Amino acid sequence: MKLFDTHTHLDQSEFDADRAEVIARAQRAGVETILAVGVDLPSSRAAVRLAEQFPGVYAAVGVQPNSAAQVSDSDWQQIVALAEHPRVVALGETGLDCYWDYSPLELQKIFFRRHLELSARRGLPLVIHCRDAQAQVLQMLHEAAADGPLRGVMHAFSGDAQLAAQCVELGLYVSFAGTISYTNKKFAPLHEAAVAVPDERILLETDSPYMVPHPLRGKQQRNEPALLVHTAHALAALRRSDPKRLAAQCTANARRLFGL
Repeated sequence: MKLFDTHTHLDQSEFDADRAEVIARAQRAGVETILAVGVDLPSSRAAVRLAEQFPGVYAAVGVQPNSAAQVSDSDWQQIVALAEHPRVVALGETGLDCYWDYSPLELQKIFFRRHLELSARRGLPLVIHCRDAQAQVLQMLHEAAADGPLRGVMHAFSGDAQLAAQCVELGLYVSFAGTISYTNKKFAPLHEAAVAVPDERILLETDSPYMVPHPLRGKQQRNEPALLVHTAHALAALRRSDPKRLAAQCTANARRLFGL
């Protein structure tokens, strides 16, 4: 399979001991392209450095909603400047999070709106984080869509088929992580969403180092891009698709979205 891991945090300390080997292992597993995603200014800079160092790695720069309270206006201006780098292919991750209480919601909305406006100006797609904030995220996306079409991905999708359909209608792609391989009944709505998303709008990700897929969940704590193979097989089984065909479709979708 030829795969594109559309969301990783390879700059984090979990990879400090073996980052180069993690990337090499991913390539051996068929993961030819990796998106390193920033959550604040230091991680955005680190994502760009990784993209400069490794040919198969590209960067997304931005402010994750849980980081909003620690990011200054000066930091934001430097992220805007980073978005001009030729290895930067997306903005984010951005969005809203009502699960954690690290940043006030109104401040999260300010930064989300900044990303939406920058995306419209620069033509770069958004990487959107949404946790327990579906209504608020959809409202802001609809407001932004009134000024022009949206480009982006709802990353590590955790909603149901109805939410997935709304994302697709807005012009977004929908990305599935290791949770799609979990068999607990509470994931049934997610499985239904995975079946409902059109072929041309579906993506794959690991969200490394998080969301270890089955059958390694509980056996190791760190996820990594090489394990995207397991997520691809789980998604293919749900969609009753050939894994290689599904992987090719998801990779083509990612390349189209990120302009590669």
